[in-house]
Amino acid sequence: MHPSDLDPEDETDLAPYERELPRRQVRRRYTAKRAAETFEIDGDLTKKAWAAAEWTEDFVDIEGPLKPEPRHRTRAKLLWDAQHLYIAAELVEPHLWATLTERDAVIFHDNDFEVFLNPSCDGLNYYELEVNALGTVWDLVLRKPYRMGGPADSEWRIEGLRTAVQLDGTLNDPTDTDRGWTVEIAIPFAALGIHTETPAAPEVGDRWLLNFSRVQWDLEVHEGAYRKVPKTPEHNWVWSPQGMVDMHLPLRWGWLHFAE
Repeated sequence: MHPSDLDPEDETDLAPYERELPRRQVRRRYTAKRAAETFEIDGDLTKKAWAAAEWTEDFVDIEGPLKPEPRHRTRAKLLWDAQHLYIAAELVEPHLWATLTERDAVIFHDNDFEVFLNPSCDGLNYYELEVNALGTVWDLVLRKPYRMGGPADSEWRIEGLRTAVQLDGTLNDPTDTDRGWTVEIAIPFAALGIHTETPAAPEVGDRWLLNFSRVQWDLEVHEGAYRKVPKTPEHNWVWSPQGMVDMHLPLRWGWLHFAE
């Protein structure tokens, strides 16, 4: 069966670990167009290539509409070509803050932007990428979700990955008010080989399971610097709501459709 023929909408096909969980939310969909030209990955989303791509809906709370709307806007857009999946994100942020500089650190301990991809559409062998406002990256792969006992493999790398961020404001400076940051990503299809024996670009009409997440911490100023408000959990804002605080439910992600 082709991955695009799988139907995670069918409640009878829920993974065993899902059957006792809160019901999933309405699944969002995005159609990615082919990029008309090659372009530099520099974090600038005003370049001509991105004008052809539609923005996603604004991100919502990970649990869905029963929770308050996020206080800062987040949205994303995608393009693709024969070699890469391109992702752009725009994050409104009045307090630009990041601390982690080491590759494969646990980036969601800072505010971050996250990408989740399941090309096989079966909830297995999926990819995760996290980026903070310093441009520090954590890329990892999971053979199966944590609820199925799947450990994350942080030794795995997206070979040829290109990322860039641009800041509209000043990082780690609590004396002013910032406007936000943008993220630009190019993921080579050739690097996504965990789910298939023959890594390749998708074909027109294919679809993958996809989600985006933004982790946002409440901050305060202490001795002239930002720090997390003690004993306060993070906010989880996502493109396609999960129905509960767990991004590692791939069968609840949204659909990414590849179009001409």
